[in-house]
Amino acid sequence: MAPQRFREQFDQIQRAMRDVPLAMGPDDSAEFLYEKGVVLARDGEEAEIVEDAVRTFFTQAPDLTPDTVRRASPRRNRSGITRIQVGDPGEGAPGADRAVAGALRALRQAEGRAGRRLVSRNHVVSIAVNACPGDEPAPAPPHEPPNPAAAEGLHDPDTAVGVLVVDTGLMGDYRSYPLLAHTDGDLQLQETDEQGVLQQYVGHGTFIAGLVAAVAPNTDVTVRNSLNDAGAILESEFGERLFDAVDASGWPDILSLSAGTSNGRTDGLLGVQAFMEELREQHTLLVACAGNNASATPFWPAAYADLPEWQDSVLSVGALRGDGEFGACFSNHGAWVKVYAPGERLTGPLTGWAAPVPYVYQHSTYDTCRYGFGYGCTCQFPRHTGVLSDENALAKPDQVMFQGLAQWSGTSFATPVVAGLIAAHMTAHKETDPRAARRQLLAANTEFAEVRGAHVPALLPPTWRAVPAEPPVAVA
Repeated sequence: MAPQRFREQFDQIQRAMRDVPLAMGPDDSAEFLYEKGVVLARDGEEAEIVEDAVRTFFTQAPDLTPDTVRRASPRRNRSGITRIQVGDPGEGAPGADRAVAGALRALRQAEGRAGRRLVSRNHVVSIAVNACPGDEPAPAPPHEPPNPAAAEGLHDPDTAVGVLVVDTGLMGDYRSYPLLAHTDGDLQLQETDEQGVLQQYVGHGTFIAGLVAAVAPNTDVTVRNSLNDAGAILESEFGERLFDAVDASGWPDILSLSAGTSNGRTDGLLGVQAFMEELREQHTLLVACAGNNASATPFWPAAYADLPEWQDSVLSVGALRGDGEFGACFSNHGAWVKVYAPGERLTGPLTGWAAPVPYVYQHSTYDTCRYGFGYGCTCQFPRHTGVLSDENALAKPDQVMFQGLAQWSGTSFATPVVAGLIAAHMTAHKETDPRAARRQLLAANTEFAEVRGAHVPALLPPTWRAVPAEPPVAVA
């Protein structure tokens, strides 16, 4: 049974993607979301193999209908992926999708013969998987400086490192924050609702850009608003959006990506395979978040860092808690996560520089850490009541005002910290190859942290201030 926060996220994403019926998988668990009644295959011959195999399988299954199997997206795209409808998306409960499960079973033998995957669910790639970011933003305490603070250094347009952030767009007042003077890109499409209240997840891209600029002043940061719809997009579209982002800006030195999904597999996402293959041939280093499910299950695209073909071109990033000594309660973990950085209660730019902007919390905090940790983590603190939480249906949700800086947690934010450290290393050592800079930085690193009993490399920015772990929150 999916936990409370995941169900709240599911409902939020379903409302944003109202024309796309979604299901939870597998079997109503909290591992991933996907498009109901649809599977993915590569264009051409493989799509035909999938269609034929599914029709044959459905003919032998009395409760499945072979007549529903047809192409759902005939238009070819650069990702080389076709959506194939295998069932009626309107049938069954949100957590049940017998047609997609049957289609996956139908191709098992064919995949074994082919030696490669032929079919996939159409997963939801999101910044909002199981409370990803690790929490909702909170206004920074009065007079709280940015953390990490701005590093010393000047912006030199001739040597600046190019960093592309694929995320939500920039807030309209982002240039009011001095560190974002050399940031460019797309604006957030809709910052507030009809009542002038901030939408959930807006400001995510702006916060990330501010972290990069703080750690590495000699950067040209470009933000693309590829994930504006509650931070979510279908896998079938995600690869195309990544191609669009690099087409618009050129292949950057560093691509900072704070989104992804699990898929229950160890061989990547079918929908981004074409992009990942082209990435491998470029000079770009993809720095990607490990996700916030407190799980060892691979989270993609970050987990490509553990596949031999991409170990040089992808770096996966987990989050440390505020003291920098241990893993944050929410951070994914495992051998596929290659480095960790501070990701709990970082302080950076959000919005409201000209005038305060209200925000209503969507999720309620917990009485105890939902992952079983004993410190005052983001599950518990700062405490608030959210509008989506069922047990608080009669309680009034808490509202706060944002004016400038915010505190926010997640592997989403550890990721740009690492991207910034690699960029700063490139500037300091006059290194033009971001992949070489990554190797040099990790080879010279002497800091380690403890994550789930393992000692892991920890990258700590010189201007970052460790914050002692909060004591457990006492609940009356």
